[in-house]
Amino acid sequence: MSDSATILIGPLLRHVDTEAATVWVETTAPSTVTVRLDDGPSASEETWTVHGHHFALVIVEGIEAGTVYSYRVDIDGVECWPIDDGFPDSLICPPAREDELRLTFGSCRRTAPFDHEHLKSIGADALAALATRMATADPKTWPDVLVFLGDQVYADNPSDEMVAKLEDLHDEDDPIRCEVHNFEEYTWLYEESWKMPPIRWLLSTVPTCMILDDHDLRDDWNSSWSWRQEIVKEPWWRDRVLGAFGSYWIYQHLGNLSPRELKEEEAYMQMRQATDEETRSRIVDELAWRADSDPGSERWSFYRDFGRNRLIVIDSRCSRTLDPDNRRMVDDVEWRWLVDKANTSVDHLLVGTTLPYLLLPGIHDLEGWNEATAEGAWGKTYAKLGEKIRRAVDLEHWAAFRTSFDEMASLLNDVASGDGAPASVLVMSGDVHCSYTAEAHLPDADNSPTRVHQLVMSPFRNPLQRTVRVINRFLCSRVAHGLLGRAARRAGVVEPDITWAVDHGPWFENGLMTVEIDGRAAKVIVEIAEHEGTEQKLKLRGEYALSGLASEDDVTVGATSALG
Repeated sequence: MSDSATILIGPLLRHVDTEAATVWVETTAPSTVTVRLDDGPSASEETWTVHGHHFALVIVEGIEAGTVYSYRVDIDGVECWPIDDGFPDSLICPPAREDELRLTFGSCRRTAPFDHEHLKSIGADALAALATRMATADPKTWPDVLVFLGDQVYADNPSDEMVAKLEDLHDEDDPIRCEVHNFEEYTWLYEESWKMPPIRWLLSTVPTCMILDDHDLRDDWNSSWSWRQEIVKEPWWRDRVLGAFGSYWIYQHLGNLSPRELKEEEAYMQMRQATDEETRSRIVDELAWRADSDPGSERWSFYRDFGRNRLIVIDSRCSRTLDPDNRRMVDDVEWRWLVDKANTSVDHLLVGTTLPYLLLPGIHDLEGWNEATAEGAWGKTYAKLGEKIRRAVDLEHWAAFRTSFDEMASLLNDVASGDGAPASVLVMSGDVHCSYTAEAHLPDADNSPTRVHQLVMSPFRNPLQRTVRVINRFLCSRVAHGLLGRAARRAGVVEPDITWAVDHGPWFENGLMTVEIDGRAAKVIVEIAEHEGTEQKLKLRGEYALSGLASEDDVTVGATSALG
């Protein structure tokens, strides 16, 4: 143990239920991490070292539902958290009721300072604004959980400060000189992103769920078969894979798991039982390489129950099948797991997928047309062009994997029309750097009490350029939907069984969404991030009923659809 050890990153409050909580920490040296709950239990854990970095995931058992605990973190017996940074003590709040949930979500957060220059160029940070509001609010109004739906870090497009650091390290002729290369450099991304004071406090006091998307790894990861064939030949590929998946497993994935699931995570148990850093690092490297070369060997998808409500978060990036003749958003093993977890008796089923399932209509048609032409619907010449278009403009959402799109529609139909159907199925997504809500209708569920909605919130902080917004607005229009829909039909793409329309949005500002559940009733609150000088705050865009209320007029506030 080290006399000088302290916290490097964290603490992060990860999994909380009515019996236990997990707290993740990275320290500066090997040490003993103790989490102490005021007027409650405590737990200690020895750190484990991987590639020179020291981690602990402390499981605190014996907490009681409905009790609010402030907590402290000791490193080798010395209190290192909380710190004097202007924020209140961090709390652990086991849920008091099984029929209530407040879940905040979004995606796509660039790391940048909160100075005038960066606030002007990329706007206010929705998470920093949330933290600022929470610091003076009643904890009863805080989110019960914060769900990160991808692009928590940008490995291929890091901050200016990180680029300068990378340029000092790598040769001028390095093709990825300004991108992260390996495990060590990925750790810098997490430190930079999670140590900003408001973000650090927010992550210490609100439980979090996280799933990766392409920028957590590299832009366009697993976008197509041709991308895959080209990228694996790059000399830097192996180090990138080991760094991307190894760091993701440690920094994001392990905290998604419950204490029971951690005991069932074979690689985690092997690593904990290992007695030296070299063995632990090898175990993590082997897991990372398998996760990419054999996606079925590691499941990134997970689920979490919140009383009478279930959240299922789908890996829609790494478990893909890319065979041009059998493209799937998730492979057969992952799909069977999803079907099993979705068939359950709950008040509300929440499904997280980084990529929107129901796109804005014109973009849905464009992706369907592109998939068909890339597969040869208009001949070999168009097939080559279609593949180039797919990769150039990121046509890789559920609509571009039509088999999986139809399978998901069938699953939603089964859930909504089955016995004990939930009051709502809420599909939550990010990725597209715009936000909207869309209600869907299913052919066999017309008489079902279940309402199905697509909720998209992106970005937390990474807005689209104005020119791209204009293009997106056109693709959202009825004119584009008509033109692209006809092109898709000419390419042999049939109309899907599921239908939907955008009810509210699209919006292009930084922001976040919060789903509030009370029994069988649910609503979504949409907020955008603004700033006055360097003060960051959230502004209400609207509140919209999702299920269980007599009339949408009961809660609807703010703008509706911006589509013409």
